[in-house]
Amino acid sequence: MAKSCVMITAGDGYLGLQVATRYLERTDEPVLIWVHAQEQPDFQAKQQRVASQLNRFADRLTFGGGDLVDEQPFQGVKPERVKLIIHSAAVTRFNVDADTAQQVNVEGATKLMEFASRCPSLQAIGLMSTVYTSGLRAGPIREVAFDDSGGFANHYERSKWQAETMLMSQFAELPWRVLRVATAIADDESGKVTQQNAFHNTLKLFFYGLLSLIPGKPQTPLYFVTGRFAADAVFELMQQPASQMIYHIAHTRQESASLGELIDSAFEVFLQEEDFKQRRLLKPLYTDAEAFDLLVQGVNSFGGGVVNQAVSSVAPFARQLFIDKAIENQHLVERLSAYRAPDPRQLVRSACEYLIQTRWGRTR
Repeated sequence: MAKSCVMITAGDGYLGLQVATRYLERTDEPVLIWVHAQEQPDFQAKQQRVASQLNRFADRLTFGGGDLVDEQPFQGVKPERVKLIIHSAAVTRFNVDADTAQQVNVEGATKLMEFASRCPSLQAIGLMSTVYTSGLRAGPIREVAFDDSGGFANHYERSKWQAETMLMSQFAELPWRVLRVATAIADDESGKVTQQNAFHNTLKLFFYGLLSLIPGKPQTPLYFVTGRFAADAVFELMQQPASQMIYHIAHTRQESASLGELIDSAFEVFLQEEDFKQRRLLKPLYTDAEAFDLLVQGVNSFGGGVVNQAVSSVAPFARQLFIDKAIENQHLVERLSAYRAPDPRQLVRSACEYLIQTRWGRTR
């Protein structure tokens, strides 16, 4: 009988692939990488790409694929083969529309939970989530279940909260862990960036002078991690025997930079570039929520254009930049073999240096 395996959804994604690599490097477990693929050619292309990166583990690597919007996206996977599941498949864009967020992040996650319920040898299921399922609530953000009383800044946050709630209520009998990850801004402390998100896109707007203001308060804390820290933490936490646990894969407020410190650190690096210095660009001005909303409405009325695109890229997470959250990570720290937070300002500087050197990935 074949040895039961670790199944990782979106195992070809940024964090999913790193977690899969840790299982292959640090254990003798077989790993099943499930990828999003609507058609067979797409599945084969993704399989070949991942297999080429992990070819030294070919004898322990298998693949599955499907689409979370399908009625049975995991029908190609035998439940009796799976003993551990890490669900990282999701649409993670802050600007995801309501229907897509519902179909993929909520209903798709529910289908994964239903599949998990049919796995007779299941030892653990980890739901990859975000610290922003806390929504717009301020103050201490503990490693507990949230309600939706504070509201949310966007459909992404709401959908991930709904997936968490579904797991902890309708599938409470599963050996679950909720893994809420902060924003990954670099692969490691060197500042190397291989996947860009809203953090990198916003810095690009500032560097090229496409955005001269920013919504938020300079004292608002921001929560960043490296991909290495997040993947290491997921791997370790999934080895823990305790189920029904929530973990914040994040650093505390005291270990994090504020919005003002982010802007200051970024512009320190920008000003080392002669072409940036010659453009005489100033740091962005801070604007309140009402003024920014009016700006968004105004530029949207003009349709497309660079300014419209710039403002629209910031708008989906703008409300979070006014919220004073104090993320707590006691559960995380208690269960990691070693915990250390990097200097947050140096991490931002290193990421900015890499982005400029590669011109945001174009010359990598």
